[in-house]
Amino acid sequence: MSGHISRRNFIKLGTIAGIAVMVGKLPFAIAMELDSDSPSTDWIGQNGKARFRWDGVEKVTGRKNFARDYRAKDIPGWPKKQSYAFMLKATEADKTFEGIDISMLGPNLQPDKVVLQEDLIRDGLNIPQDTSMGKGFYGTNILVPLGDTPPIIGHPVAILIYHDFDKYSAAQRMLRFATNTVKYGTVTGPKPPANYGAARYVRIGGNTPLSPSIFSPYQDSGIKGGFDGNTPIWPPYDPKHAISIPPVIRKDRGGGFIQALHQAEKSPDKQEKAMDYARQIEQEIAAARQDPDKFVIERHGFSQSIDPCAMEPDNCNTWYDAQTKTLHILTATQSPAGVVNAAAELSKHNKHFSVENIVLLTGSTVGYGSKDYSVFPFYSMVASFYADGLPVRMANDRYEQFQMGMKRHSIEMDVTIIGDKKTGKFDVLKGTYNCNGGGRENLSVAVSHVAVRGAQSIYYFPKSDLTALAMATPAVEAGSMRGFGSLQSMAVTELMVDEIAHNLNIDPIELRRRNAILEGYPNTQGGVIAGDPRNVEMLNLAEKHPIWVDREKNKVDYEAKNPGKLYGVGFAQVQQVYGSSGVPTILSLEFDTNGKLTMRHCMQEIGTGGTTAQQVMVWQALSKAPDVVEFGVTEFAELPLKTSWADQKKQDELSKTDPYWTPALIPDMSSSSGVYYIGFGTRQAGHFLLENTLWPAAKSIWSEGPGGGAFNGLNVEFADIRVGPDGIGGGGMKPIPFDILAKRAHEMGLITGVAVHGYSSWQWARAEFDIPTVGLKNLPLDAISVRYGDGAPQELKKQMTTGGYHFIKRKIAYYPPTQRAKADPTTVTPASCLVELNVNTMTGEVDVMRHHMIMDPGTMIVPELVSGQIQGGTAMGIGHALMEELPLYEDGPGNGTWNFNRYVLPRAKDVAVWQQTIDYLPPLSETSPPKGMAELGMIPILPATSNALTHATGKRFYEFPITVDKIKKALS
Repeated sequence: MSGHISRRNFIKLGTIAGIAVMVGKLPFAIAMELDSDSPSTDWIGQNGKARFRWDGVEKVTGRKNFARDYRAKDIPGWPKKQSYAFMLKATEADKTFEGIDISMLGPNLQPDKVVLQEDLIRDGLNIPQDTSMGKGFYGTNILVPLGDTPPIIGHPVAILIYHDFDKYSAAQRMLRFATNTVKYGTVTGPKPPANYGAARYVRIGGNTPLSPSIFSPYQDSGIKGGFDGNTPIWPPYDPKHAISIPPVIRKDRGGGFIQALHQAEKSPDKQEKAMDYARQIEQEIAAARQDPDKFVIERHGFSQSIDPCAMEPDNCNTWYDAQTKTLHILTATQSPAGVVNAAAELSKHNKHFSVENIVLLTGSTVGYGSKDYSVFPFYSMVASFYADGLPVRMANDRYEQFQMGMKRHSIEMDVTIIGDKKTGKFDVLKGTYNCNGGGRENLSVAVSHVAVRGAQSIYYFPKSDLTALAMATPAVEAGSMRGFGSLQSMAVTELMVDEIAHNLNIDPIELRRRNAILEGYPNTQGGVIAGDPRNVEMLNLAEKHPIWVDREKNKVDYEAKNPGKLYGVGFAQVQQVYGSSGVPTILSLEFDTNGKLTMRHCMQEIGTGGTTAQQVMVWQALSKAPDVVEFGVTEFAELPLKTSWADQKKQDELSKTDPYWTPALIPDMSSSSGVYYIGFGTRQAGHFLLENTLWPAAKSIWSEGPGGGAFNGLNVEFADIRVGPDGIGGGGMKPIPFDILAKRAHEMGLITGVAVHGYSSWQWARAEFDIPTVGLKNLPLDAISVRYGDGAPQELKKQMTTGGYHFIKRKIAYYPPTQRAKADPTTVTPASCLVELNVNTMTGEVDVMRHHMIMDPGTMIVPELVSGQIQGGTAMGIGHALMEELPLYEDGPGNGTWNFNRYVLPRAKDVAVWQQTIDYLPPLSETSPPKGMAELGMIPILPATSNALTHATGKRFYEFPITVDKIKKALS
């Protein structure tokens, strides 16, 4: 491998804690998703349709490299010699830690360095408590101090560093299952951290669904709770009683919950009013129990802890260069900005290792959320300070990944729905969603809030009272994972709706149709979903599918032909949010006089095919895919932006006075944000060049000849322009190929390159720009830079001083009100699923025979990628429904003995791989945007499978997974 790292490979995020922070990319041509100066273009057809994934050949030939594949010798500028390290972990979390005993390694396998927490404390290195993620987000200590009880099963207690790989490998194997290397003392019982969060959201609707809410978290506030032990306590608090009130963190990954809780802190009277309404709802539920015209259903649900099972386990390679005072980090991450911020906060207080620069290299990865704000890089970072100047590589094997990798939250749910027996219309949704965050907070608070915000599923509830609890326990840390809390909560709602339908003798789809949220209806937070939810349209389609229509006849026929087996069909429909309350997008797109098109993009490939879709979007705008692309880019010298947190007052000030400020710079690769939110910037950049460059160039060519040429005989407007395989045409004019337009644009001195930045908080920021050659524009962007063609006047070219571009200082920006964050979720994608299965009454085994998904993905950019997400998602959903499970405490993954020999994953035979079908709702119009759906793909099949088992067995299952043993017990 070869290549070089220059300042062009990095974005300087600014100075954090006095340390210059830069984020870069792996510069190797072999890492195709990151640097592809000479990519193949045969992946896309002349019609703009992808023949296969852009990185497809690299994937199937093994040439697509991940961060895990690199060693120090592969990275230009790094030492050729590499150190290696692994951790010893405490497998008991109810006794004090009293040291380690590695004598069993003998004299030949002793590490070159052992790092304990006492070494880190002495040198001023520990988990930072003052990051933007909030105190305790990454835990309290990197390693367990002597005499302390580990807060989490599997918490690291020591780092062993080796300069020789063979010794490292042998020692790691020898100690893997050893039970006497970690010494314990006094039995203390579990000592997890304080609980992470308690909040409550109450809404009282108006007279009709379209009337303003009487009270809602969006227009008013949420309720901030505390704890008495593990019991949630709500205001007003007894001043004589000591309670713990978790702080409101600033980082907003759960949507608008932070804004709603900040409002609660600022306006205690609104909290009191919310509690009054909560008591009214409780009284209404009590009254409904006595009312013969009302139904009340109260159920307890449980969703288990599971492992994401990403193919690439956590890994990090770090080098501390004392000579240049630089900390170099290469890691697999979905949140690069989070890593460098954490590294800077970690380094700023240390006493012996001077750090003035931090450089992060990122690579392609896959994680399903498990590499989103992970604590893992901290361990490699601190190890690098003790490695005698050598880079230190830490990479989990699968045992270690099960032991320490982030898990999906297990959630206990207590849910009540009341409604009218005659109409079947729902009145109230009340629920408590208790998320087990394990012994490290991470994104547990955010997950708990997304769980309550997703709990309504596709239904309108006039009144709701929803409680989010994020609890600390000794279990392995839980964090971001596909579904992010709403998978668990929506599943239970869907099971309850089926049971209500049965009790009322109403068809399950008909009951859903009566209660479906419609366009303009508010959600449980008081916000309104963007666009038409299309829930009723989808229900109507599902109702006509043969699996549903023929279910009773097929049940009779199948069971008659197959004694000892029970047949069932289940249905569920959900809607999953995509995006979050603060998503940025950034890229640059330019072409030379020969039509060579170059794109540099923030999109990082995490397995979804996002790098393919972004290029197809460029073709759809310009009739040409990029010739040169770089993905995972975090440096845009063309856009010298900066970011900082701001309340409404500060945001108003900065939007008028500082054209370089933005609420967020670089997106995390999460929340199904890629195709709509991150792709929004791609579409805006392409449209800008189409309207302001290719359109004027085309008019110039079409107007050649006497009297203004063929163009003047027609009334052709920009709205008539169409992009096609032969180039840019429309309005009766012959299409012109891109390369001819590019040459003319350069000759005319038009804009030939654009760099854009956008930001959304459930509403796109806009700004006004005065752009040379274009004029005054109000665009759904908050920053733009342009590059002028070869024929442009020198006065314009002289202004291209910012990364070769002219940075256009906005006149004013119009950011969404900070309160807007409280309205979420507003961008959602609906999907329904039909499952046909049979149950062996002797063994309890479930055979999924076929399943059918219906989805509204908007305008699909690459239909095959959407299909792939659904296929993979349904497999994950079936695994969650029927087999995948991790014990939380004793004999759970924290003990280090779990691998795929114990953890049951679905195989092809389990998921009806050849008997799955999909229908898509057609876009409402040709201008309908694409919708995020990667998380959604796995959700509806989860409750649909349980509902199918109910149809088969007559028993209801509210606790996942629905294992063979649970089914046998239910049938006994």
